Amino acid sequence: MAYVSTAPAPISGCFLCDARTATDDRVRLVLARRQRAFLMLNAYPYASGHLMAVINSHVGAIEHAEAPELDDALTLVRAATAVLSAEYRADGFNIGINQGRVAGAGIPDHLHVHVVPRWQGDVNFMPALGDVRVLPETLDQTWERLRGRLDR
Repeated sequence: MAYVSTAPAPISGCFLCDARTATDDRVRLVLARRQRAFLMLNAYPYASGHLMAVINSHVGAIEHAEAPELDDALTLVRAATAVLSAEYRADGFNIGINQGRVAGAGIPDHLHVHVVPRWQGDVNFMPALGDVRVLPETLDQTWERLRGRLDR
């Protein structure tokens, strides 16, 4: 509730491009940066520790991304799974790209890879009955836990 009641007004333009150029990583939820991609928390996570590896270029299709960008993004995905395994003891991961709105992309114009930690028995009744997700910690707490474990 604290997050919802203090959420900033929507940003015009691309919030992923804004995060790429921002100087305050904590405010933008950025955890790590590489030359051609960066790793950030998803502001509307499916689970605690839901991360996104985002390429720097503002393109929406994998065929339009440069190979070095994809390399940096996958290097960040690898780092994300390692840190989430260590810090959250995740049992597995959903890792993927939703390319195009019909494929579920909420941000169809800026390619990014989702990393969602999963645990044995992590499904509960809230999504089925209330169409809501219950998270055990705030985004700020998640950022604190993960930032220190990543080689920025």
